[in-house]
Amino acid sequence: MRIEKPLEELYNVRVERKVSQERLAELGVSRWSIWKTGKCKLPWDWHVDQLVYIEEGEVRVVPEGSQRFMQFVAGDLVRYPKWFEADLFFNDFYQERYSFRAYGDD
Repeated sequence: MRIEKPLEELYNVRVERKVSQERLAELGVSRWSIWKTGKCKLPWDWHVDQLVYIEEGEVRVVPEGSQRFMQFVAGDLVRYPKWFEADLFFNDFYQERYSFRAYGDD
């Protein structure tokens, strides 16, 4: 039996689930830019690290060349690494706040 590593580990995608209001305030999430969409598929590649807080909805993230996916939902804080490429699938209304990060920002 072969045990596969979680995709988050393989692609260095970090996720914090059910983030507290204190953590959001510490990061200044309320001042981040807002992005929203409806049902769609979006191919995306990250040229810088991006920190995303999902306010509404969910997204399935399929890394380039993978048959598996990661799923993130409202309340998740996700850090996508620079040069990561994936298809994003949104099944309904989705809204996030995002911040681009420089190397070493945490």
